[in-house]
Amino acid sequence: MNAVVLAVSIMLILSLVRVNVVLALTIGALVGGLTGGLTLNETIEVFSGGLGGSAEVALSYALLGGFAVALSSTGLPNLLVDRVLGIIKKGGDSGKKYSKVLIVILILVLACLSQNLVPIHIAFIPILIPSLLKIMNELKIDRRLIASVLTFGLTAPYILLPIGFGKIFQDIIAVNMADSGMAVNLSDIPVAMLIPTTGLVAGLLFAIFVSYRKARVYETKEVEVTAEGSYSKSGIVFALISIVGALVVQLFLDSMIFGALAGILILYISGAMKWKEADHLLTEGMKMMAFIGFVMLSAFGFADVLKATGHVAALVHQAAQLIGGSQALAALLMLVVGLLVTMGIGSSFSTIPIIATIFVPLAMELGFSPMATIALVGTAATLGDAGSPASDSTLGPTAGLNVDGGHNHIWDTCVPTFVHYNIPLIIFGWVAVMIL
Repeated sequence: MNAVVLAVSIMLILSLVRVNVVLALTIGALVGGLTGGLTLNETIEVFSGGLGGSAEVALSYALLGGFAVALSSTGLPNLLVDRVLGIIKKGGDSGKKYSKVLIVILILVLACLSQNLVPIHIAFIPILIPSLLKIMNELKIDRRLIASVLTFGLTAPYILLPIGFGKIFQDIIAVNMADSGMAVNLSDIPVAMLIPTTGLVAGLLFAIFVSYRKARVYETKEVEVTAEGSYSKSGIVFALISIVGALVVQLFLDSMIFGALAGILILYISGAMKWKEADHLLTEGMKMMAFIGFVMLSAFGFADVLKATGHVAALVHQAAQLIGGSQALAALLMLVVGLLVTMGIGSSFSTIPIIATIFVPLAMELGFSPMATIALVGTAATLGDAGSPASDSTLGPTAGLNVDGGHNHIWDTCVPTFVHYNIPLIIFGWVAVMIL
């Protein structure tokens, strides 16, 4: 049994039966390492060494959670909630329908902007989503729909558009394909990824208009991270200034840690966050994002174990033996391999260097064009980013939607996003490879 297949399968099965994702990743890594020929001590050593690689990410998310809760204390989320509730009360049934559409569009636009124009990634989620839960409960919006909208916005823009995170993603594709023997033009990558991205759009539309169109009732609970009471103009002004300050520092220093720290300091210094409440608020925010931090720590260790076994290359070679000379079968099997690898690693950016080294020579041998190879590598790397329990594209939405305990990470985020995005990606990605 291939160690990658076994480790990922165990991790996914344990997650689906509601075993904690951190435990599922750890057990999957242990089984994968032993199956892949590593000793118990070697597996533990590689897994533990991988934990350090995500320390910066974990601290970033912790500080972002603290910043989010600090912002909530200024009353900014309450202002947003009051405005939307006003629309609902004034408009009656039509107001509710309008508000549903407004909320979905707002979240979709912000999620898309977070990848390209204003590259803050998931930082907006713990600030915005918890404050909207009361409204979503009032409107009976299915949170699986919001999870699907968020994950679409966190993935589709960087796949297609060469701006922000999209530029980083496409640069990684071009560099690794060139290193593997096939030089491509950066301008060709968005063209090659257009059809696969269309698959994501199809999945989003299906989620909105078919899967999660009906109302779903949730129990409204008090969310501790959401501020209560009145808000002042000065508090709102300094809250907005802190957001801008955090964004500027993050972009200038290329660090989410110091961006979040800058935002928190602005709230401290301005007095928008009360000193006597500051420690409690920041601690609560860090607790809110702690789940993401621990999962990311485990995911990095899991990924390092899979790499150390050498079974990623073995998996591709095993698939190649089944191919014969069929380009169609080759494309399908390589996409499935990409899905397995990315589901385990949890990051399309980290997957590209692994699969490009193996896929590009194989694609050249089978006679795939450069455009088809771009679509193959790009889609294979992206598969699994949506739907993976270890991906921040699923962890981010869960962190915002589950602050009141009403949203399950696996069944309400990972399964819906897997079904609506990974399946269309395989279909549309395969079509792209065949056409190009």
